[in-house]
Amino acid sequence: MGSSPSLITSKKSPQPESYIGKIYAYASLGNLQKAFSTLREFESAYGSTDKEAAGELFSPFTSLYPLVVACSKKGFETLDLVYFQLENLSRAESPYKSVAALNCIVLGCANVWDLDRAYQTFEAIGSSFGLTPDIHSYNALMYAFGRLKKTFEAARVFEHMVSLGIKPNSTSYSLLVDNHLINRDVKSALSVIDEMVSVGFVPSKETLKKVRRRCVREMDYDNDDRLHSLAKQFKIRMGTETRRDMLFNLDYGTDYA
Repeated sequence: MGSSPSLITSKKSPQPESYIGKIYAYASLGNLQKAFSTLREFESAYGSTDKEAAGELFSPFTSLYPLVVACSKKGFETLDLVYFQLENLSRAESPYKSVAALNCIVLGCANVWDLDRAYQTFEAIGSSFGLTPDIHSYNALMYAFGRLKKTFEAARVFEHMVSLGIKPNSTSYSLLVDNHLINRDVKSALSVIDEMVSVGFVPSKETLKKVRRRCVREMDYDNDDRLHSLAKQFKIRMGTETRRDMLFNLDYGTDYA
């Protein structure tokens, strides 16, 4: 008795998790050649599926983050090596050009605080590889600017991305929130969260906790109240308030017993 066609198809079409698992394994072992070869197979299998779903599959912030870590492990030395290999592959007889792979380099450069390399790699996506940067490309560049507290530049990247018709995702808004928090600007961070909510995204518990920590440090009672209203709206439990209450209730008097 033969196998049914559906069973044969399911065996021939391994799930995305299997590719991601292989990428993680090779990246952990430092075998970048096999890791990127697996990424190429992964893109061949799933790159043409639903654009939004496929986009999340190839995010350097999540599923491909092990590649980012492996590429930036030895600083710019490995990042440059991988970049030049990708450049060579793009000119091969059977060329391989991948925005997802280049995004890993952009984010890897940001991880090692190398804004110049991050920006140059971002620019090369179009100028050298003839590809179009995607949402993850812009997010990685925003992160690179944010690492060096260049909030204005990060916001400009966000605005430029939107002007091109690229729809920000939840990571885009979260990165913008982080950029404002670095500059101790809780009001602007909360404005970004309001915008994020208005377009249908729910802020993560991690993002709200970052804002709360900044409110505590700045002793910003009004924005802290706004934050807790947001958390209540989305039924996000913020955890214990012991530390906040301790700070807010400290006696700063000089009358010692």
